[in-house]
Amino acid sequence: MAKHYKTGAESSGAECKLVNITDLKFDPVLRFGYTKETELEPDLVSIQNDISNADHLVFVYPNWWATFPALLKGFIDRVFLPGFAFKYRENSPFWDKLLTGKSARMVVTMDSPKWYYSLFLRNAGHNAMKKGVLEFCGIKPVKITSFPQMRSADAKKRQKWLDEVEELGKKQV
Repeated sequence: MAKHYKTGAESSGAECKLVNITDLKFDPVLRFGYTKETELEPDLVSIQNDISNADHLVFVYPNWWATFPALLKGFIDRVFLPGFAFKYRENSPFWDKLLTGKSARMVVTMDSPKWYYSLFLRNAGHNAMKKGVLEFCGIKPVKITSFPQMRSADAKKRQKWLDEVEELGKKQV
């Protein structure tokens, strides 16, 4: 799906970089929280630079256990750091959003039906990523496209979804 989004975006003249976080070399554990700074691996320094230069971010991932995979969580913990993505204000419960002026799209595959994910799980992973990470850092708007019941979808339906993602890429929304 990520490749199809990229194809669509590039066909509209956008410059894109596709990053597969499984190919990055980094420790996904924020070992000291925010109490002690951990030096970023070169791949994460490069990613922060890419994010700084981007106008639009796209996250394509499967929904696992009502949220996102652990490696994506570790990536977020290590990349979206204070001083880069947000900054706490001294003696205040508020923070500064350092990634304003960017938009994002989440493309999420799921095995559950949308109604179940919404009604019973309250869109847990969607809300965590959209509100708890991206909007917290100032990225807006954040659009979500989810593809339910992926496991049971036939080839025709999957191709329809790939075409849909490519169209989203053309619009970069």
